[in-house]
Amino acid sequence: MAGVLAVSETPSGGANAAEQAALDAARNAANWTEANREYTDENAETNWALDEISWGIWGVDESELNVLGDVAGLDVVELGCGTAYFSAWLAKLGARPVGVDITPAQLETARRMQARTGIEFPLVEADAGATGLPDASFDLVVSEYGASLWVDPYRWVPEAARLLRPGGRLAFLTNSNLVILCSEEQGAATTTLQRPMFGMHRFEWAGEIGVEFHLPHGEWISVLGANGFEVERLVEVQAPADAVTHEYYTYVTADWAKQWPCEDIWVARKPSR
Repeated sequence: MAGVLAVSETPSGGANAAEQAALDAARNAANWTEANREYTDENAETNWALDEISWGIWGVDESELNVLGDVAGLDVVELGCGTAYFSAWLAKLGARPVGVDITPAQLETARRMQARTGIEFPLVEADAGATGLPDASFDLVVSEYGASLWVDPYRWVPEAARLLRPGGRLAFLTNSNLVILCSEEQGAATTTLQRPMFGMHRFEWAGEIGVEFHLPHGEWISVLGANGFEVERLVEVQAPADAVTHEYYTYVTADWAKQWPCEDIWVARKPSR
């Protein structure tokens, strides 16, 4: 998320929606191709070297949040894996991950990291809203600023439901409602509301290539429920006391994020039959 001029649309069906999804996917692939050239290789090496799962821009440890629990032996798909560092962390903990991403440059970085580290798992070039993977083939779907931010929830949440076995879980992190609502046209999040909550969905930010998707909490609950999920947790992430403002993610200061959540982690389960 970066701050300037938000445009929202409500979900729609038919050919126009499919065409819009394809255009958005192409824009996001171009966005992350450029990002990969600028900084991703260095970040990937740093992230792949870590042994513990951490969440979001503040790197809050999984051991503190306990979102995923024991993943050993689980079949996991990461939707919008980027350079697949999250999947690498899961593999180190005994999971069997599959990384899905639409950007060839990001997947190429992931393959280089696999070659360097010896940590190998399948990488699939596909739209997270239409992966082509088999029905009911995973125990866990994860997304950390992947599909959860860059793909329309009305497309990727049904896909996640299709991919999960009965009793499987979905865990994803994205920007909080509050940080989006408080972000001014330029610069970091403020302490006052800058835009309406009603109508939040598809966002374009001036000067940015990519297209983001943000829903109010009620809409998230609705789309998850409509696809058979039962919401188990909503973790509103607080920046640690020693956090400092990120060099790259300047849309929110550490001081702001110590007082209000700039990131949400949702956990939902597909009921057992």
